[in-house]
Amino acid sequence: MTETTGTPEMTPPLVVKLEIQDERAPLTVDEKEHAATFTSPHLHQIVVGARWLTIEDVLAVAERGAAVRLNQDATFQDRIERGANYLRTCLAGGATVYGVNTGYGDACEVGVSSALMGALPLQLTRFLGCGMGEHLDAEATLAVMVARLTSLAYGYSGVRWELLEKLMQLINERVLPRIPAEGSVGASGDLIPLSYVAAALVGEREVVHHGKQCAASDVLAKLGIAPLVLAPKEGLALVNGTAVMTGLACLAWRRADYLTRLTCRLTALTTIALNGRSTHFDARLFKAKPHIGQGEAAAWIRMDLSGRADDSAQRVQDRYSVRCAPHVIGVARDALGWIRRDIETELNSANDNPLIDPDNECVLHGGNFYGGHIAFAMGTLQSLQTQFVCVELL
Repeated sequence: MTETTGTPEMTPPLVVKLEIQDERAPLTVDEKEHAATFTSPHLHQIVVGARWLTIEDVLAVAERGAAVRLNQDATFQDRIERGANYLRTCLAGGATVYGVNTGYGDACEVGVSSALMGALPLQLTRFLGCGMGEHLDAEATLAVMVARLTSLAYGYSGVRWELLEKLMQLINERVLPRIPAEGSVGASGDLIPLSYVAAALVGEREVVHHGKQCAASDVLAKLGIAPLVLAPKEGLALVNGTAVMTGLACLAWRRADYLTRLTCRLTALTTIALNGRSTHFDARLFKAKPHIGQGEAAAWIRMDLSGRADDSAQRVQDRYSVRCAPHVIGVARDALGWIRRDIETELNSANDNPLIDPDNECVLHGGNFYGGHIAFAMGTLQSLQTQFVCVELL
């Protein structure tokens, strides 16, 4: 997911019939309307703060040119502002709020004076600007930015409406912070990589705009966007979360989904090349062992082989790698379901600390920045993709 990589579109193989097909239930009217937004030449806007966002929503912005728009409902904007106002009330009343008027980590017992509190958010983002390695490409960077905007819009981070608007502007203007691919990811929030998003908002470090690497301050000035002056907690709210791992997980999920379909197609091609038997994918076999994913994979292979007779097959059964392909692919198809659930739950969560709850008028100190669900899901995805390679080599 660096600037030099990309995922090619899958081109049809030599056999015309071998097209990815899906025999799942027909789409409902709502699903058709939702799907149409990703194929229309006039790409729609993804509304943040109005509904549960999906992997496809993130991909629409990251890969298909869609814009984002904040929910314009008055109650939504009011909730965001109430969070920021409640935080100010807490601080004015002398409350101790981690990372706002305290140090970080084990320095949480060290108080920060009101005179220094205003400078703390910016200094935090500068301190964390030590990423290394290649930089995330445009698609990955946009996915990260959408993930962070979605989490902050949940309304538990104590940030102002102005911050959400400016992050939305950067996304829509494709002002992309140059985020190094190596840094702290997941254990205590994506601190280092997300500091580059914060830096772009305040007009520091470098960004990519229209394919050119420029100073963030120059691009913001050109676009007439005033650099954000961070309020207390806004630096911490921007960096202390799982947006990098979640944004990249959305891209990884899509590629894994593509790979399961591609592997089904390759299995059909292999069956033809080896003069094999299409009966290995008979629906009755998979009715007898009814894992949903393997039945789905077998159906795709069966459709790609439709109309082909097995009269000239020499073996009573084909090699393991062909015969068991639906079973191997099926594990991934089933896993993609719960992996999607975990990614989208993380995407639509307040993965920050502390949380500012204006409804119940409390500050909640916890560990929502921990990225264990995404880490486990991505480790599983990596293992499953290795199995695909093994299937084609056996």
